[in-house]
Amino acid sequence: MSKAVSMIHLARHGETAWSLTGQHTGCTDLPLTERGERNARSLGERLTGLVFCKVLTSPLQRATRTCELAGFERPVKVVNDAAMQALGSYKRGKMLFLGLGTGLGSTVIVDGIMEPMELGHLPYKKATFEDYVGVRGLEKFGKKKWRRHVADAVQRLIAAIEPDDVVLGGGNVHKLNKLPPGCRAGDNSNAFLGGFRLWQERGHGNASVRFRKRKGAQSSPTEEVK
Repeated sequence: MSKAVSMIHLARHGETAWSLTGQHTGCTDLPLTERGERNARSLGERLTGLVFCKVLTSPLQRATRTCELAGFERPVKVVNDAAMQALGSYKRGKMLFLGLGTGLGSTVIVDGIMEPMELGHLPYKKATFEDYVGVRGLEKFGKKKWRRHVADAVQRLIAAIEPDDVVLGGGNVHKLNKLPPGCRAGDNSNAFLGGFRLWQERGHGNASVRFRKRKGAQSSPTEEVK
């Protein structure tokens, strides 16, 4: 008798106005374009016949709308990518996660309470943190100066937040020749572990994590993960 094979399918949300211009959207809640909605319906057609036991999506409307139009409305948990990487990296106490990617993803977990953040939008030098340590900064300043900006930005955020643990993740963390003091490297693959933890039942012995729900924001219901 053949056994069922577990598979993970990853899908990007449909087109938005900013994806056309190459702008980093972060947590800016942009809707799908008309073509983006067609993208989403086409995704549903391509996945016809597959049975999914769990579906995860970002809380932003471009992702939830894609999920809806593709025909996967339930069961769904909403979480952004930085939060998923943070959840997969979390061990104890107060952890600061910084994702070096297109922009600067950020999440803080304090004693199991997860708070997705937008630290990259805070003022830094003549612009914002993500203008210096995101992909725009890497392209503008070159790798050597970019590394110096990353080291400075990380130390400033550590001084402000005073975490017990600091994880640097995202696709560009591997471009650092050395990590800033007090940091450990994460990996995009930790987002998979974060997704699994989000769905695990209680009592499995791992660190308990739950989301802090923001007033007036579309976010996940409080989830406790073991």
